[in-house]
Amino acid sequence: MLISFAVENFLSFRDKATFSMVASREKQHWERLPHIREQNLRLLPVAAIYGGNASGKTNFFKAINFARHLVIQGTKPDTLIPVEPYRLDKRCLSEPAGFYFELLAGRKCYEFGFRVTRQGVVEEWLAEILKTTEKELYRRKGDTISFDPALNRDDFLHFAFKGTRDNQLFLTNAVNQKVEIFKPIYDWFRDSLVLIAPDARFGPFEQFMEQDGPFNDFMNEALARLDTGIARIGGEAVPFENLPFPSGLIDKIKAELGGETTARVHLEPHGERYVISRVNDEIRAQKLVCYHVGADNREIKFDLKDESDGTLRVIDLLPAFLGLCQAESSRVYLIDEMDRSLHTLLTGQLLADYLAACGEGSRSQLLFTTHDVLLMDQKLLRRDEMWVAERDQAGCSELIPFSDYKEIRHDKDIRKSYLQGRLGGVPKILFAGPLQPAVEVAAGGRR
Repeated sequence: MLISFAVENFLSFRDKATFSMVASREKQHWERLPHIREQNLRLLPVAAIYGGNASGKTNFFKAINFARHLVIQGTKPDTLIPVEPYRLDKRCLSEPAGFYFELLAGRKCYEFGFRVTRQGVVEEWLAEILKTTEKELYRRKGDTISFDPALNRDDFLHFAFKGTRDNQLFLTNAVNQKVEIFKPIYDWFRDSLVLIAPDARFGPFEQFMEQDGPFNDFMNEALARLDTGIARIGGEAVPFENLPFPSGLIDKIKAELGGETTARVHLEPHGERYVISRVNDEIRAQKLVCYHVGADNREIKFDLKDESDGTLRVIDLLPAFLGLCQAESSRVYLIDEMDRSLHTLLTGQLLADYLAACGEGSRSQLLFTTHDVLLMDQKLLRRDEMWVAERDQAGCSELIPFSDYKEIRHDKDIRKSYLQGRLGGVPKILFAGPLQPAVEVAAGGRR
């Protein structure tokens, strides 16, 4: 689970901006809050981030995505770290960008952070968070590192650090060198933290083609309940030689497809999806298709390109909500523009279904950015579960929870105040007539 995340000097975040999933003391929806007994901590299962265009919502998504990629993929030798500092202040261009995480991996809480420039890692640290204190496992500064006394006796850790490049995180290299003690943190970034961009497509969609698989049953039931018009989804066999692929891609698949591997192909711009596998030296292909029920109750096949953008978005998001609602799930999903192409009632229903499954033992979380003010409902979300990204006159972004606004009571409809600009996070539109900027009519700010 994510406890908190902070970022500084990255894209529009000049000053350190902190985002927290620690629940405040308010009692609303208290029964659905996950309880971490080892640290006596209550965490939030959901957070919605609002804000005007270019306020910093997507940059928040990009900051976490950058950190995850640097941990999991790392960098190649003799390459620059692709970090993007705040560009509107020339002093920031030579300063490091900072990324700071507090997270729950298994039953332990950790603080992990690093500061990097394009040339290399300036600082990196990992600490275990205990009930009353922290135990720092290691701290790296430039080309030196210090370990917790119990770890300092391990010569292999010092050997692993000597092999860590300047442009590489020690955590990444240590796990690659089979250092097991740091693997839970690495695995959290790799397996538990899932980011879904507005144009992302669900990866393992071949599970929908398994008629007896759990994904298939769930998708068919959910798609019908959400009024998409789809009766079921499934796979249609297609001769490999008839696939509408460029010849270069066909040759590449033939050369690289082994006996135990499966290739997923997603064709833009129509959204068609194929699964290709080799069975007994024969290459077989299936295409994901949808079936609707006609007036005579016969099933009629539709290609994905025939479905609406909203239906395709539902197909891409439903697997995430299935994962969230599983009792044993410990994944953290971060969805940028969750409401894109979706009707507000559909988005609200997905969110309500997930929250209904949350409780003290839950370990999954959903973070999302949105413009949908109809979700800004205290019957659905707590005040500390709603955030606003705000950009000041210097172009700097900050993150503010609605719980910071003391005048917002638990029984208040806050949408009107938000749209009036009293809570920030709305566009500052200047106009005197059609396309004639002159007067400011909406300005956000904190009281």
